[in-house]
Amino acid sequence: MRGVYPGTSNPPTIGHLAICEAAIEHHGLTGLDLVVSRNPLAKAVVERPTLDERVDVIEASTAHLEIVRVVVTELRLIAEIAAGYDVVVMGADKWHQVNDPVFYESEDHRDSAIDSLPTIAVARRGQDPVPPDLRLEVPGHIDEVSSTGARTGRSDWMTAEAIAAGHWD
Repeated sequence: MRGVYPGTSNPPTIGHLAICEAAIEHHGLTGLDLVVSRNPLAKAVVERPTLDERVDVIEASTAHLEIVRVVVTELRLIAEIAAGYDVVVMGADKWHQVNDPVFYESEDHRDSAIDSLPTIAVARRGQDPVPPDLRLEVPGHIDEVSSTGARTGRSDWMTAEAIAAGHWD
């Protein structure tokens, strides 16, 4: 079983690692690709760290997870990124984006995209609701961890490798 976990991981956090570990264990994954889009939806252009710097830090942060690899793509929609995988992994915030019709040509396009997804594993984030049948259980202390929070002062949420890289100072 191969999984895909799309996102920017800017910076990679202890939450990202916990989600990877939970997905691997819960779904019996033999491989998990962390897929970073060159031009992600609903994200501002980031000058620093560069994409290459970010990929290097993500790879260093996940090196202990032997079946995880980092993949860079031009694709933007989760349905396109997840094509060909057995499981798509995401946080509740991303799940809400997947369901938001603003990112699609029409509601029918959105519905078709969601229908095309493989098994869905959604980790809760704060108070964001997650359908019980899609929920990926992660430790409770991970609920509030976010890259946004890490960039704005919660360096304790970053991976050790992200802190050492210093790109987010």
